[in-house]
Amino acid sequence: MFKIIGTIFCGALIFLAGCATPPSMPTESISPSESGGEFSSLNWGTPTAPEKPAVQKAPAPASKKFLPVAKTNLPPVAPIVTWTSLGNWAAAHKIGKPHRISDSPVTTYAIGSGNGVMVLGIGTLGATWNGIEINLGFEPQFIDGEVFLHGLDLQKNLEPLLCEPPLTFGTNRIIVIDPGHGGSNTGTHSVLDGRFEKEFTLDWAKRLKPLLETNGWTVFLTRTNDTDVSLSNRVAFAESHHADLFVSLHFNSGAPDAKQNGLETYCITPTGMPSTLTRGFTDDWSENLPNNSFDAQNLQFAVKMHTALLRAIGMEDRGVRRARFIGVLRGQKRPAILIEAGYLSNPAEAKLIESADYRQKLAEAFANALK
Repeated sequence: MFKIIGTIFCGALIFLAGCATPPSMPTESISPSESGGEFSSLNWGTPTAPEKPAVQKAPAPASKKFLPVAKTNLPPVAPIVTWTSLGNWAAAHKIGKPHRISDSPVTTYAIGSGNGVMVLGIGTLGATWNGIEINLGFEPQFIDGEVFLHGLDLQKNLEPLLCEPPLTFGTNRIIVIDPGHGGSNTGTHSVLDGRFEKEFTLDWAKRLKPLLETNGWTVFLTRTNDTDVSLSNRVAFAESHHADLFVSLHFNSGAPDAKQNGLETYCITPTGMPSTLTRGFTDDWSENLPNNSFDAQNLQFAVKMHTALLRAIGMEDRGVRRARFIGVLRGQKRPAILIEAGYLSNPAEAKLIESADYRQKLAEAFANALK
């Protein structure tokens, strides 16, 4: 529903191209002793007046797990706990006010700038950005005739996409491509013939490397053969090569469910926000990870690549998602994402993934997006 509305509405709205420097958001500092040592015990989703029911997180789809790595937590930061009128926020940032575009099945609003259009609904975490699915951290609320958003959603979702300039790089651009799994760490396997994920991720990376180099990137692969590289060593590899970007390449599994399908792109969850999904791991909202210093760039990078791949391969859009359990992203000190480019547990998608032409399309779409 949001995808259709967002696509139609993109062509109809014309907004200002820029945003003014945003005012500082009011915050409330809470010590571990006051919160019982867990920020997640606080009611993050309730506006001060009038009271609303607590916001629920989006359900997590069944899928494979990633191995955790050693905790790399930084000192805690003061969380944003305020709610703000979306109309007032838009006026302060000198962009067009939100427009109501639908009342069914949920009340839906669109807000845009020169960067694009975001469509969101009252009481739902689902949203779209220029037609692709993203997820908010907290459900928008309708209070006294106005749309209210949580301060973290304004700062970590709307501001990077609506207000900040696109992600750009200088002339000496370095990217580290991480072919997922390897060696005894096989990853998932194809439902068709049992071939392992590690084979397809490495082939995708090897196809991508020369294309990016043609575009002026210096490219390093965390592995170039069938070897197992620890998650911590993959992070250290990117650091030692002074990478500007890091991307981990994967293919998904919903086994034994053979129907799950589509493209997912992940980046680290901002501090103070619930993850889109947890896959059984603890989701400590208070964690301040090294990669959280790049929250805005992570989202811009994820949206850019997700959009490019969707347009190239025509796959089901499962959205840009936030998670903090993915070990290869947690310690990164650069914009970093993880891509799941289809389900090897789905016969139709497994057939595509096993095709060299499909993996070449993935590589070309990725490289073209970073020209």
